Amino acid sequence: MSGDRNEQPAAGVGKTPAERRTWRRLGGWLRGPGGWLRGPGGLRLGGWLRGPGGRRIGTALAVLAVTLSGIVIGVALGGRVETDIGPFRAELSISPAGHGRTTIAIPPLGALQLDSHAGPSHLTIRLGALDPGRTEELIDNPAMISRQTETAVDDLRAGVLRLAVRTTAVSVLATLILAALVFRGTRRTAWAGLLALTVTGGTLAYAGLTIRPESLDEPRYEGLLINAPAIVGDVRRIADDYNKYGEQLQQIIGNVTKLYTTVSELPVYEPDPNTTRVLHVSDMHLNPTGWQIIRTVVEQYDIDVVIDTGDINDWGSEPEASYVAAIAQLGVPYVYIRGNHDSATTENAVRSQPNAIVLDDSVTTVGGLTIAGIGDPRFTPDKSTPMGGSELSGDTANQLIANGEALADRIRANSAPVDIALVHDPSAAGPLSGLTPLVLAGHTHNRQVSRLPQAPGSELNTDLMVQGSSGGAGLRGLEGEQATPLSMSVLYFDQERRLQAYDDIRVGGTGEAHVNLERHIVRDPAEGVVDAPVTPTPTRGAPAPTSTPASPAPSGTPARPTPTG
Repeated sequence: MSGDRNEQPAAGVGKTPAERRTWRRLGGWLRGPGGWLRGPGGLRLGGWLRGPGGRRIGTALAVLAVTLSGIVIGVALGGRVETDIGPFRAELSISPAGHGRTTIAIPPLGALQLDSHAGPSHLTIRLGALDPGRTEELIDNPAMISRQTETAVDDLRAGVLRLAVRTTAVSVLATLILAALVFRGTRRTAWAGLLALTVTGGTLAYAGLTIRPESLDEPRYEGLLINAPAIVGDVRRIADDYNKYGEQLQQIIGNVTKLYTTVSELPVYEPDPNTTRVLHVSDMHLNPTGWQIIRTVVEQYDIDVVIDTGDINDWGSEPEASYVAAIAQLGVPYVYIRGNHDSATTENAVRSQPNAIVLDDSVTTVGGLTIAGIGDPRFTPDKSTPMGGSELSGDTANQLIANGEALADRIRANSAPVDIALVHDPSAAGPLSGLTPLVLAGHTHNRQVSRLPQAPGSELNTDLMVQGSSGGAGLRGLEGEQATPLSMSVLYFDQERRLQAYDDIRVGGTGEAHVNLERHIVRDPAEGVVDAPVTPTPTRGAPAPTSTPASPAPSGTPARPTPTG
């Protein structure tokens, strides 16, 4: 008994009175009627927890906690690399997850989700912009396009391997540092580092060994890519006909690289310092290439105002809203009206940009110019909207005419004369004749300059400028043998706010890498573009015109409408 009494105090050596009381209560609870264990077993458990075995378990749990914390920190800091995949820059990242999967993000279009492997790791591949250096090499040596396509899988494999090595190394290093700070001892720090290497390396190795190539056959689409199966067909069919698909991919990559490399070749014009320079764009249709060209024109031409006559998006969906964030990077006022592909979500996303001005049956003054505009009354992202002319139904024509009449009433009620009026569909421009010297529109994807019929009782001539597609008809414009040109115009206004000249800019097209600029001088700004053909617009109760005369296309670049509005 005396020996037992001597052992009990020894177990409590170094403990405070409060800690000893806690242990006694725990032992009493274990032995009591409501305890987890009754009888002597409770005492044996309490002694074991206070003995060497309990201390070893506590130490092991502490090492495990520090190791997991170090791995989380290491993955957050080191689980990310940038690599080249073909001519594109891509960001690869890894993060913990409940089950293994891969996300291929293609901003701003959406993402593909693949059940690609097993294990608690999530791989994200985010495709970025084209690498300028590699792009120039592709243009100088077209044979490299084929080689880049063939080596894209090897590029991706090398990038994933580098990501795995980097993630493991940083995780182990973070664990060692954290363990050294917590334990202040070599042995436990070494155990934590070895455990981090085992867990991280083992997890990534397990993911690599359980890769399921068949997951590529059944991806889950997110964002705008939910429409991809309807556009590109069944993934299995593409895989079965890989050679044909590879040729199409080479064609698209070649067209994109040509557009990028020609941006730097835009010519520069130095107008009078007092001139107001306006860049007219339209129908971007979600093509990210267009933003780079717009930024180049804004900088090189010292643009004061950008005017966008609609269809900045393709489906007007929530994922597309991020596309308009590039507006803020332009650094100049951006006046916008809604197109038939732009939803209220799109309009609000544009309105949230600090330099954007959204017009919808309203008037603003910017850069010394008074501008009135109204959004398209339709929302038809299914691309079934008629392009105008004889295809317009009576109801659609009346809807567009009413749209133009509403803007005409707004202009009449405005206290100051309106210099420029904006509509998306040129079929809505008729009621604006005689109220403003210039109407800007888009929608048709075909550059045209014409004059509206003279309004009764008005001596003011009204010119109508319809812009081509500044996004090359969207990403679909890159799929053909010849890339659809990206079109935009720079308008020069004198101190009296009259149009004195305009430059039509076309980038790419006809399968060649070139920029075409055609300057037009307005000989008498007070009269407007006197050589523009008079073009009738739809009227109520009358059949719509069957055709619209187009102004001559720039030399070497035939004008051609695209099948989408």
